[in-house]
Amino acid sequence: MISTRVLLLPGWQNSGDGHWQTRWEQQHGFERVLQDDWWWPRRGDWMARLEDTLLTDDRPALLVAHSLGCHLVAAWAAHSRHGARVAAALLVAPPDLERPDLSPQLQGWAPVIRRRLPFASTAVLSSDDPFGAADRGLALAADWGSEPVMLAAAGHVNADSGLGDWPEGLALLHGLARRAGLA
Repeated sequence: MISTRVLLLPGWQNSGDGHWQTRWEQQHGFERVLQDDWWWPRRGDWMARLEDTLLTDDRPALLVAHSLGCHLVAAWAAHSRHGARVAAALLVAPPDLERPDLSPQLQGWAPVIRRRLPFASTAVLSSDDPFGAADRGLALAADWGSEPVMLAAAGHVNADSGLGDWPEGLALLHGLARRAGLA
């Protein structure tokens, strides 16, 4: 994956020190897409930042999204004319943004984009994700055309899940890269 960019797309409130995205950034040199406002995320602003980041480099990109970052990928792909810059996306723990108890900071992300993604993707779900029931995650994966991978009792697949460096996730990323013809 040397000639490929790997862009990390954290979710709401960013990914902290113990999060596998932060570990991957530190250990593998992957690039985190930084947002101006992690606490009151505006979908249009986040989409513009992703677009700008993708346009700075001609290499194909692998997107590695967590939580709200998964919805960012779907929203961006539905509106951008530069979808060919993305080779594939690993979508980890997409939350249910149609829950009645959704935080007010996230309500600007409605409606949920359910269009098929124009690139290969894998959706990693957890059987006990507190931010999205497994059946809702599977429905999103189907709508996006993503290959679903169900983890048993991995919570929100974040630092609280105790995944450490999450080598299984890295293996999924490498498999996805091969599927997209990058390895």
